[in-house]
Amino acid sequence: MDLFACFQLLLLSHLFTVNCSPGPLLDVVVDRYDIPKVCPREVEIEDFVRYHFNGTFFEDGKKFDSSYDRDKAFISQVGLGRLIAGMDRGLLGMCVNERRRVIVPPHLAYGSIGTGGIIPPDAVLVYDVLLLDIWNEKDKVEIRTLSKPASCRRTTAASDFVRYHYNGTLLSGELFDSSYSRNATYDTYLGQGDLIKGMDEGLLGMCVGERRLIIVPPFLAYGENGYGTMIPPQATLVFEVLMVDVFNPKDDVTVEAKEVPKGCTRTTVTGDYIRYHYNGTFQDGTVFDSSYQRNSTYNTYIGMGYVIQGMDKALQGLCIGEKRRVVIPPHLAYGEKGVGDFIPGSAVLVFDIHVIDFHNPKDPVNIKVTHKPQECNMRSEADDLIQYRYNCSLMDGTLLYTSDQYDSPSVTTLGANNVILGLEEGLRGMCVGERREVVIPPHFGHGENEAGVVPRSAVLFFELELVELQKGVPEGYMFVWVGDGPDPLFPAMDLDGDKQVPLEEFSLFIRLQVQGGKGRLRPGIDVDSIIKDMFDNQDRNKDGKIVEDELTVTEDKGSKQARDEL
Repeated sequence: MDLFACFQLLLLSHLFTVNCSPGPLLDVVVDRYDIPKVCPREVEIEDFVRYHFNGTFFEDGKKFDSSYDRDKAFISQVGLGRLIAGMDRGLLGMCVNERRRVIVPPHLAYGSIGTGGIIPPDAVLVYDVLLLDIWNEKDKVEIRTLSKPASCRRTTAASDFVRYHYNGTLLSGELFDSSYSRNATYDTYLGQGDLIKGMDEGLLGMCVGERRLIIVPPFLAYGENGYGTMIPPQATLVFEVLMVDVFNPKDDVTVEAKEVPKGCTRTTVTGDYIRYHYNGTFQDGTVFDSSYQRNSTYNTYIGMGYVIQGMDKALQGLCIGEKRRVVIPPHLAYGEKGVGDFIPGSAVLVFDIHVIDFHNPKDPVNIKVTHKPQECNMRSEADDLIQYRYNCSLMDGTLLYTSDQYDSPSVTTLGANNVILGLEEGLRGMCVGERREVVIPPHFGHGENEAGVVPRSAVLFFELELVELQKGVPEGYMFVWVGDGPDPLFPAMDLDGDKQVPLEEFSLFIRLQVQGGKGRLRPGIDVDSIIKDMFDNQDRNKDGKIVEDELTVTEDKGSKQARDEL
């Protein structure tokens, strides 16, 4: 029976009685009793290895050495005589995390001399080995891409600042560090010596959102010294990396127009006040803020320091209705400090913005005539009573109000402060049948306050049509002359010449003046009521008729009521 067969039987000696008389063992015997399912690399000549072992005598099973007892794995190079010849042979073809027993005959171990009083002459040695690491001086950083985003705006380069998550393991799979456990990315510059050489190389060319496996040989990691208690000497390191963010200190704001409306005649400049919606994300797509979630636009002045520097630049040159993507590096955003738990330090910010409207505090009301009738005998002015149709919208086209929702057109008296200032201006100077488009900045609208469905600081867009116009009289007056009135007045009022003017005669006189275009009653009020009030004011003695002395007295006294009415 040969020695290896005898050894195998000895393994079963707890079940059976075995008698062995082995002949001399001629070569190393290897028992690969635990082989990992995945073995990307096997030990070859000139490879360096790091392994744990228990060394025992074949004869009696007594231990003569153990790396476990020293709590330090054994490190050596294979095939160049740095190990006993039997181990040089016994380690070949081994995988990381493989366990094997290597039986080494004396002539491939310490021979007929033994060593140091520990190993006797002609001893057959048994090594129980667990391989932890393999590397070679010719090794390079190994990069395996695990996943990559569909689009990649830029890749990492030397001098870039990166933020990434990682799990760091030894080649055996033992975890030594993880950014995830700290709930914080690892942030650093590339190519400036802040990282181990292998990571400086392994992180180059990555996209944000990319995952890759970076395998760093010991001489490009922590080498002979290791690092603390977690990374042993001469350890190959494996990093599973997720790139979260990248920028360069020389980066400027980048702007990508997504949608630009046609017919844009004006763009934003410094000093304008803008209302816009936005989604704010990090480069990996994680949302950190959104105006849409609050159902309220973000409102601010441009170029005056009210927003981060990068956004101040990005808001220049925009059209109403434009959509653009803005990428802001941290030195133009919130820098190394970030904002609490809201925005991490050194974060690149991505804003998808949609401009709702903008204006300048110096903007006037903008009026555009879209239709004008051929005949225009009268134009609307202060004190006129008008009827008009309208649509009121935001500049993005959102309809707020319309006169179509009512049975009849809207009615107002110009100059009576019944409508906002901008609408008042837009309604003046119109002919019946004329149509206009009127843009009203908020300082001529509802200002910084909300008004029903009108948001704060909103620019309003009105489509107007003048339906009816009744010329009016100044505030405080019920009747005015158009041009000069009759002089003397009383004979003209005394239509029948009987020196007295009762209500019926007074009413007929006033109506004739209005019909002849010589006088004007206050519109919007019942004509009979106005005329009765005028008559009562002139009938001083309340006898039901006006005589010349009453009218004369009123005019002589300069009574406002008399002047107002006649």
